Amino acid sequence: MLKPLLVAALVAFAGSAFTGPAFAADLEANKKIVVDFYEKGLNQKDYDAAAKYFGPRYTQHNPGGVDGPQGFKNLVNFLKEKFPNSHSEIKRVIAEGDLVVLHVHSVRAPGERGRAIVDIFKLENGKIVEHWDVVQDIPEKSANDNTMF
Repeated sequence: MLKPLLVAALVAFAGSAFTGPAFAADLEANKKIVVDFYEKGLNQKDYDAAAKYFGPRYTQHNPGGVDGPQGFKNLVNFLKEKFPNSHSEIKRVIAEGDLVVLHVHSVRAPGERGRAIVDIFKLENGKIVEHWDVVQDIPEKSANDNTMF
């Protein structure tokens, strides 16, 4: 059984790892990395500029994409070929721990309503190592007067 003083020290240490200026700086750095990756890759359609943000592995949780940087490269090439004028406007950036979440309005062709996307990225040592997303088409009519953004 752990001594009460040791338990208190462990709790204090664990709590300090997720608070304070250093942790806040990490969250801001992670947000900047993901936003830059997204802008370079999806809006500028520059795979090479975005690829520098990949970690030693890239696990893709979207069932339509393959694991590794090649899956993202495939997406960028698809957008360049089929939707050269596509644009994804980042509406919100949220960071917690090693995760960064983007709430995005993605429009593949001018004049379309587009889609609402939530992208979740996991980072390790300042590099993107995992990705999840949830995609929802923006309907013509809504049951309420609220927007999706």
